[in-house]
Amino acid sequence: MSISAHSAQLASGEHKSLSEYDGQVLLIVNTASKCGFTPQYEGLETLYQRYKDQGFTVLGFPCDQFGHQEPGSEEEILSFCSLNFGVTFPLFAKIEVNGPGAHPLYQQLKSEARGLLGSEKIKWNFTKFLVDREGRVIKRFGSITKPSQLCAEIEGLLAS
Repeated sequence: MSISAHSAQLASGEHKSLSEYDGQVLLIVNTASKCGFTPQYEGLETLYQRYKDQGFTVLGFPCDQFGHQEPGSEEEILSFCSLNFGVTFPLFAKIEVNGPGAHPLYQQLKSEARGLLGSEKIKWNFTKFLVDREGRVIKRFGSITKPSQLCAEIEGLLAS
């Protein structure tokens, strides 16, 4: 199943079908504003600016399931990301990525691109999923993988 079958609410409150991103390479990331990896917002925005005109988008999904590191409201999250990191890529409303309340998109991402030792569970904030133009989940990257390390992978998918 393509990820375009899913929809989610943007942080602005607008309902968004992921089918609107059909034909694009996507990097889907669970984010948090008070995490040691929060500076990755800057790198994610750099990737977005570098490749957006070639059919690439970053989708940020704030999540408060890891150490209560995303306690703010959607409005606070949007403001924080814009003011501190100049984020212009789409940010969605807070979701759960693990457990029985996990968003259906994340259920699919986790089952199609497993983590270390075949685990489906998201281990921490800023886990990244790369999705090809057909909506297929290609690869999972852990929190420690910096956005700048994904350029070759992104370029490969954009070229195909």
